[in-house]
Amino acid sequence: MAIIRKGEAHWSGSLMEGSGRVKGASGAVDAPYSVKSRTADGPGTNPEELIAAAHAGCYSMMLSALLSGAGKPPASIDTVAAVHMELLNPGIKIAKIVLTTTASVPGLTAEEFAEVADNAKKNCPVSVALSAVPIELSATLV
Repeated sequence: MAIIRKGEAHWSGSLMEGSGRVKGASGAVDAPYSVKSRTADGPGTNPEELIAAAHAGCYSMMLSALLSGAGKPPASIDTVAAVHMELLNPGIKIAKIVLTTTASVPGLTAEEFAEVADNAKKNCPVSVALSAVPIELSATLV
C-alpha cells in the first residue's frame, strides 16, 4: 500500500519581484515564499527551510525507531538540519546538509549511540531521497 503526501505551490510574477505560497495538504504548512525569503532575510519560508525541517523530523523519528527497536527507547531527541546553499548564476545548489542531534538515551554508551545515529542518517527516508547531497552528522549523547 502506497502512502501519498501532497504539497502545493502557487507563484505570481517574475522571479525577482514575484512571490508565492506553499501549502501542505494537511494544512499544517501554509506560508508565503519569495526570492527574499530564500536568499536573504525576507518574510516567509523557502524550499530549503522546508527540506531542513522535514529532514530533522525524519531523522529524529528514524533514530527513535532504531533505538526503540534495540530495546533502548530515547527519553528525548533534538535535531537541527542545516541546509547549506550555494548561489550559482543562474540558480541555487544545495551543497550539503549538516544534521546536529542530541539525545538522552538511558543505558546506552556513546559508542553504541554513534553507531545507531549513523545508521539513522543513512536510512531515514529523507536522507535516502536526498542522497545526491552530502549529509554530515554530529551526534551527541547527553
